[in-house]
Amino acid sequence: MELTGLTTSTSSYPDTSQIDQAKELGKDAFMDLLVQQMKNQDPMNPQSNDQFIAQLASFSSLEQMQNMNDNLLTMAILQDNNALMSQLTTSASLIGKDVTWTDPSTGISQSGIVGSIKVQEGLSYLDVDGATVPLSSITEVTDASSQPAAE
Repeated sequence: MELTGLTTSTSSYPDTSQIDQAKELGKDAFMDLLVQQMKNQDPMNPQSNDQFIAQLASFSSLEQMQNMNDNLLTMAILQDNNALMSQLTTSASLIGKDVTWTDPSTGISQSGIVGSIKVQEGLSYLDVDGATVPLSSITEVTDASSQPAAE
């Protein structure tokens, strides 16, 4: 039996330069491959419905994993921002307070009044009487006005 009128056009295949540029195959490339596979299958031996359903299930799973990854990244960014805001709020509430801290390198306990705060590399530091003190080193906080006056 001879079949006439069946031709193959190279223009129906996906552009491989686009696939080379995207170092990963995403959901769009996966769908393009699936569509091209359907367009170019052997008409005398078509792919079974079970195979197409399995590929569509894989596509759906891939899309859900990408969406979950995007959501996790968003949550991580929000968590970092919330942690930074919490540090800033805590640090700002210490301005004008008398704090005691332990120097991490010497282990000596010192105290002084917090004058300002700054953030470097995501960590809050207090300026305590000219010394730069990490927020995590603070061991005690008292109101500077409640301290007995020096005589």
